Amino acid sequence: MDQISRLPALTQDEVRVDAWAEVREPLELQLAPLGRRALAALALHSGEHVLDIGCGGGETTADLASAVAPDGAVMGIDLSDAVLAFARRAADGCERVRFVQADAQAFPFEPASFDAAFSRFGVMFFTDPTAAFVNIRRSLKPNGRLAFVCWRALEENLLDILPLRAASVHLPPQSDYDLDAPGPFAFANPDRVRGILGVASFEDIKITARDDQVGSGDLDTMLAVCSRVGALGKILRENPELRGATLPAVRSALAAHDGPVGVRLNAATWVVTARASGRAPVCPKFDRIDNQQERA
Repeated sequence: MDQISRLPALTQDEVRVDAWAEVREPLELQLAPLGRRALAALALHSGEHVLDIGCGGGETTADLASAVAPDGAVMGIDLSDAVLAFARRAADGCERVRFVQADAQAFPFEPASFDAAFSRFGVMFFTDPTAAFVNIRRSLKPNGRLAFVCWRALEENLLDILPLRAASVHLPPQSDYDLDAPGPFAFANPDRVRGILGVASFEDIKITARDDQVGSGDLDTMLAVCSRVGALGKILRENPELRGATLPAVRSALAAHDGPVGVRLNAATWVVTARASGRAPVCPKFDRIDNQQERA
């Protein structure tokens, strides 16, 4: 036995993707209605070309492709090749959809190639969000539209804060997080979002607060989702030995919100829309980036 080589440990991303894959379908029941608000704001029509930022498993890419059918096309971009494997399988045979494994912050998009850009919870993880939106703006045609949905503050999202608080007595101390660091709640401050988009030469910026009651089904299904993804899911993925102690407390907290259609919790989001202007970025740093990319 000592001579049998051990299997390599899973990477952090592989653990995350495995957890996501286990609850992919019930999680989609939560997220789909939230993304539709931003999709509707784009008012897409047949023949348009759309960029789907942080497209994940391709669910939103498929919705966008339907909105621009039969002559439009959609490009989905995501950092995780493991997640994109699901997207590629789902879109197999659809010539109007393609997926790229890359960072939208730095990917060399063809300038002025998209009519619109969309994201469902995929724009809060950029290491340099201003540079990322400069790059996205370059990919849009003049007056191209941008729409995305992002989370408001953790404390406003019962969907995340309720299971986290219920489990807190069993969890290791959590350090205060940097509100501006890449992560799910990095765009909670609407003034920051407006500033980033303004520097990146977007205009007609509108940021609308939405509160929606969402769920994944019955109590056991909701518990499975909360314990694999989201704020609590991340902690339990890193500390799987804590699941036995935390899950009964979380289940009890969720049960208080159970009803005829299952557990429903508030999701607090921003729906952000904007339009690409024709002017250069207001920061010289990004003006130089624009010029370098155009000469490349």
